[in-house]
Amino acid sequence: MRIRSTVFLALLCGIVTPLFSQRPADLSRKFDQADEKIVRLSPSAFPELPTNIVKELQRRGCTVPQEAFTKNRHNVIQGNFVKIGQTDWAVLCSVNRISSILIFFNTSEKNVQEVEKREDRSYLQGNSADQIGFSRGISPVGKDFILSHFKAYGGTTPPPISHQGINDAFIGKASVVHYFDGANWLKLTGAD
Repeated sequence: MRIRSTVFLALLCGIVTPLFSQRPADLSRKFDQADEKIVRLSPSAFPELPTNIVKELQRRGCTVPQEAFTKNRHNVIQGNFVKIGQTDWAVLCSVNRISSILIFFNTSEKNVQEVEKREDRSYLQGNSADQIGFSRGISPVGKDFILSHFKAYGGTTPPPISHQGINDAFIGKASVVHYFDGANWLKLTGAD
């Protein structure tokens, strides 16, 4: 009986293991193909961006990845990320399939801050049985968003909120808020 069980188990593993080992390879290939198909726009496709910032993004070799579920151009935002009354820009910059958020203080290319560098591939998700799409998006958020999400989900206690933060979302999954405290970029609770 023991020999038959062992033989049956060996045969079962010989049949089932190849089936399961092919699936991750197929899935990996699909994610590779989806990564190659991410729409990445030139900085010049955003006429709202100041010329000096467009030139700096081009100098760095940046493209702006577009999340698959939104039809309008996105991942270029304007806000008060350092202090109220100062216009700052944030751009999701992809170079060699790795994106980070570049923040241009006071519309200047001189002091650019960079946060949250990640492979674009890590923001891919299935949006149907056959389709995988890029799902990273940035947006400006204010005090109400930051405090309500802290109350709902906990996390790092926010400092006194005096200006906007940048919500960095894995669309439909979770987000983190990048908030500049005057010296450092803090990671505060976003959506869960």
